[in-house]
Amino acid sequence: MLRFSRLTAVRLPVAVAAAAVGLALTSCSPVVDVTPAKDAANAACAPMMLALPDTIGDAKLRKTNAQATAAWGDPSVVIVRCGVNVPGPTTDRCVSVNGVDWVIKEGNPVWTLTTFGREPATELLMDPDKISSATVLADLAPAALKIKATRKCVGQEDLQNLPPSK
Repeated sequence: MLRFSRLTAVRLPVAVAAAAVGLALTSCSPVVDVTPAKDAANAACAPMMLALPDTIGDAKLRKTNAQATAAWGDPSVVIVRCGVNVPGPTTDRCVSVNGVDWVIKEGNPVWTLTTFGREPATELLMDPDKISSATVLADLAPAALKIKATRKCVGQEDLQNLPPSK
């Protein structure tokens, strides 16, 4: 016959209730299904992934099911994938935020922003109607800086300072 002390009789229901609450909370935010990039196993992605913020704006970091990926918000408002194809020269809009250059492709509603001049490249998907692009880029810059830049965006003003061709 099992014997419980009076203290055990009080602790057991509390422990069971705490476990049930913990299970309920974890089941509210399922793992985000993200397709990994082709070069997701690139070792250069690891320092960046480890430096990602716990929150972007009010959106909290969630678990994903793929290497070198991250997601924030429930439902997700920002998705990050490291190891995507490195963009070459482009006429697409490129912005620099806190030392990181991003090529922007505006979709409807989802925008795709890809680091420029860093290998491997990092891509983020976001809806600017749900979260500020300025907030996202500022919050992700410290992590993106973990991948060394080898090139930068060239703007119209940079082209005016080129030496004349011979």
